[in-house]
Formats: sequence, structure tokens, C-alpha cells
Amino acid sequence: MAPKPVRPSEPTRFYLHLKAVFGDPAKRGVDARRRQTRGRNTDSVPYGRGREPAGLGDVVGGLTNELGWTEPLAQSEVITAWPEVVGEELAAHSTPLQIEDHALVIRCDSTAWATQLRLMRGQITTTIASRYPEAGVESVRVLAPDAPTWKRGLRSVQGRGPRDTYG
Repeated sequence: MAPKPVRPSEPTRFYLHLKAVFGDPAKRGVDARRRQTRGRNTDSVPYGRGREPAGLGDVVGGLTNELGWTEPLAQSEVITAWPEVVGEELAAHSTPLQIEDHALVIRCDSTAWATQLRLMRGQITTTIASRYPEAGVESVRVLAPDAPTWKRGLRSVQGRGPRDTYG
């Protein structure tokens, strides 16, 4: 007499049913089949190629490149690091205002400090170009301190102003 086949238990039958449903792509839904066909070319290993976590610096760097923020961020670094670029003494008597048309605009406390910075123009440009190449600074424009003017205001008159007493 032949041995009687053993019928699998209820949990075993349920497991085999789930395996048949979820293991066979033909028995899956449309979305699952799409995901599977898309994912066939890639590794599904948890720590496979392209799945390793990226550092925050890499993510932010990629984002700044993608959005075109590299130049404005480098320009702001030049302005904030001004004492490192020219030295503490010159930085105490000069203030970088802005970078417009690839020219760094600097305002000085006095005309003597403005002359000193004009003499150092080439050195400042070279230092900025070597430390912050993404800033795009090609020249330096030095402004003297603001001087009072008699050309505007309530009591201004035509002519040379208060020096118009000769002749």
C-alpha cells in the first residue's frame, strides 16, 4: 500500500499562497510589475553602489552648484573674510561694500587709507583670485570717504558755492 500524502498545515498553506501571489510577477498588480521592471537594472542590495549616504557638505555643495549659488556665496565669503585678505590694520580702516560687475568696491576711512589700498590693488586682486576663485573678482575699486557737498540741500545756489567770493 502506498503511503498517504501528508496535507500541509493551515499556516504552511497560507505561506505558500502568499509566496505564489507575491513571488510570481504575473500574479502581482500593475504598479508592482512596473516597479520591478524599473528596478531590474539597479542593485537592490541595501549598501550597494549608489546607495551609500552622502555627507551634508556634499549635498549642500551639489545644491549650490545646481541652483547657481556658487558665485554669490563666494562673494559673501570675500566680504566676511576681509581682515584675512588685507590684514587687520587695513581692515580696521576699510569696508568692502559690494561686488558689482566683477569689481570689489571698498570704502575707506580717509584718503590716506584709500591711497594705500589703491597701491595694493594688484596684491588684493591676486589674493582674492587665489583664495576665492569662484567669487569672480577681477578688479578692485577704492572709494574715498564721503565729503560734504554744497551742491544739494535747501540752501544751495547756482555757482561754486561758499567759495564763490573772489572777483
